[in-house]
Amino acid sequence: MSFSPIADEQGFLAYPAPAKLNLFLHIVGRRADGYHLLQSVFQLVDAHDTIYLRLRDDGQIVHHNPMPGVPADTDLTVRAARLLQSKLQSTSKIGVDIRVEKRLPMGGGMGGGSSDAATVLLALNRLWNGKLSRTDLMGLGLQLGADVPFFIFGRNAFVEGIGEVMTEVETPDRHFVVLHPQVHVSTPEIFKDPNLTRNTPSIKVRGLEEAVTRNDLESCAVQKYPEIGRHLDYLNQFAPARMTGSGSCVFAEIASQAEVDAVLFGLLESINGFAVQTLKRHPLYEYADENVSA
Repeated sequence: MSFSPIADEQGFLAYPAPAKLNLFLHIVGRRADGYHLLQSVFQLVDAHDTIYLRLRDDGQIVHHNPMPGVPADTDLTVRAARLLQSKLQSTSKIGVDIRVEKRLPMGGGMGGGSSDAATVLLALNRLWNGKLSRTDLMGLGLQLGADVPFFIFGRNAFVEGIGEVMTEVETPDRHFVVLHPQVHVSTPEIFKDPNLTRNTPSIKVRGLEEAVTRNDLESCAVQKYPEIGRHLDYLNQFAPARMTGSGSCVFAEIASQAEVDAVLFGLLESINGFAVQTLKRHPLYEYADENVSA
């Protein structure tokens, strides 16, 4: 069933922008241009930001609550709306007001900003009657960031290349506890680290269940940001823990909702944590058609 947005008292329609977890992240090589080649499984989870959109008929794109210190013009949601507007080659009438309710940790490795941009592209493609295919929208998303196409792809995926090659994978229903160390990890700094493992052997999608996996960025991140290590140590008391993306968030699979509640109830005051459950597909998955292109 297709997602149906609910309008608030100001006429804004509310759309979810779900998070992801990297169940593992291997660096398997490096291209001549310096980009790292990776393999990962991206898992959609039910924690989300909310994107509020309200149509305008003057061609303007207006962000009503930009992040402090982030000019609206550089915000990914605004850039996504303008990119789609340009693709549709119509700036005289179609416009939008944007408001973002942030819940996902910024710089946490859960894809919040990328997911926000993807939700804008998916929702406006329908609101503006764009009729762009999923492939078209993924191409636009790649211009905004490496993780944006995944959220438009909309399914849990084995990801390769620099993040642009995706194969759908079935993942079981699971509960996770996520902890958010209060540090902002510099992704470029981690990828430039001379100690970063860049030659992990490649694995095949059909061998995922038997593969021994890890996050190759984790050891470098812990070295630079010891607070991540402290959170991993805490979570490892309950279940094997791992960092997602380039950090700073860490997560562990917990067997049941009751055990999740127990872990969260016992959190130290200095540790922020929350529960998530897996999603099979992006809530706006049906907003992009596989076969229709403008």
